[in-house]
Amino acid sequence: MNSYSSILSILAGVTLPVSLIAQTQSKQPNIVIIVADDLGYGDLSCYGAHRIKTPGMDRVANEGIRFTQGYCTAATSTPSRYSLLTGLYPWTNRDAKILPGNAAMIINMQQVTLPKVMKQAGYVTGSVGKWHLGLGDGAVDWNKTVYPGAKEIGYDYSFIQAATNDRVPCIFIENGKGVNLDPNDPLYVSYKENFPGEPTGKDNPELLRMHPSVGHAGSIVNGVPRIGFQKGGKAAQWKDEDMAELFLEKAKGFMRDNKDKPFFLYYGLHQPHVPRVPNAKFAGKSGMGPRGDVILEADWCVTEFLNEMDKLGLTENTLVIFTSDNGPVLDDGYQDQAVELVGDHKMAGPLRGGKTSLYDGGTCIPFMLRWPAVVKPGVSDALICQMDLLASLAALTGQTYSDKVDSQNTLPVFLGQSNNGRKELVTEGYFNYALHDGDWVMIPPYPAYQKDPEGEGFSGQANCYQLYNVKEDPGQQVNLAEKDPRRLRQMMMLFEKLKRETGKITNF
Repeated sequence: MNSYSSILSILAGVTLPVSLIAQTQSKQPNIVIIVADDLGYGDLSCYGAHRIKTPGMDRVANEGIRFTQGYCTAATSTPSRYSLLTGLYPWTNRDAKILPGNAAMIINMQQVTLPKVMKQAGYVTGSVGKWHLGLGDGAVDWNKTVYPGAKEIGYDYSFIQAATNDRVPCIFIENGKGVNLDPNDPLYVSYKENFPGEPTGKDNPELLRMHPSVGHAGSIVNGVPRIGFQKGGKAAQWKDEDMAELFLEKAKGFMRDNKDKPFFLYYGLHQPHVPRVPNAKFAGKSGMGPRGDVILEADWCVTEFLNEMDKLGLTENTLVIFTSDNGPVLDDGYQDQAVELVGDHKMAGPLRGGKTSLYDGGTCIPFMLRWPAVVKPGVSDALICQMDLLASLAALTGQTYSDKVDSQNTLPVFLGQSNNGRKELVTEGYFNYALHDGDWVMIPPYPAYQKDPEGEGFSGQANCYQLYNVKEDPGQQVNLAEKDPRRLRQMMMLFEKLKRETGKITNF
């Protein structure tokens, strides 16, 4: 298929309105994926938050579909993002785990990726914001062109941070080159040892404006201690409080520059990942400390981005997806009063657990899709996954690829034309897995005691199977493993079958 005007055959019998057929024949939709960082299911007012209002994010839900069973594949950043962009389970790549800032890029330049599929369909592609998939070959000279980088996996334009806010290098990289690096003050990065004479969070607490609660004893940038060590590159160092608006302007600029042609944009918000350093206009506004403040800041970014889309006349035919890379966390290494000020706010909503957890709070995340020309507003309880965006958007744009992927074409569900989502899905916590089969979730026994961000762990059940019906028990409080041994056995067998079929190679 050369054009997605043949969408009727792609959707295999799904009846769509005549207006959609006419519209799809004229112009492919622009596609924007906005991925927040550590934003929980319960952090948005459209998902039930009452102590914080998120009108920008809510707009995507109110004008499109809000999914109540939308999942990422992993409860941590790198493996989750890897799956979204490659359509593969993270367990197929040993390096798909939380990466240091100087890690080699974990996506093979030869493999299919979502931006490559979009380029194949004639789209201009861009990536702005959070990256955390590795860059270079593991021995990067940050003062030269970083290769391989975003371009090599399919992006025409990129303005990114290498890893996370709390990891060095604390510079931006635009189209493979460090922004504002001075040749007379080269940047050096290490995750093994500090550079002589450089202050650190551990040895120089008097230089800090934000103190760590655990870890984060490395280089000090902008008054904040980081993970890892860097020296030089002073003119290129970012200012955390300006990061949101900078990423926003780069995302808006990409949209303006390509408004007359189909474009694909991956916009990675850095909030509410630590360190949470909101701009002054948001500081103190949430009443929940910096974590609440940066959620307001992220919501403002979404509002401004959508407003720009309105001004450019692109809203009607732009497919916007808003989601998060994994579940939420309160104390994630800095003393920012997130725990003390959270009050009765439930960051994972009715779900149990959060970031790193095998429970649904770790991987069931905000997931909304808006495309005014095609998608009618509503709420869907279909089981969907970010990993399936590759196959689904390939189908939407009439593209094929030869690589074997785990991504499934669930386009009718994404467009609100069907409620038949995925049947089974494996989600990853932190070196462990859970199996979803319809309304059921099975968690195998793991020898190590697993602790989620709320301190629940497995309530002493680490060495036994757990089985939950999440439709009846979304908080995963009632373990039905002993009461339903037949279903447990069926899921154990399905789990082993999926391991074989998808080529699991990780050793956990």
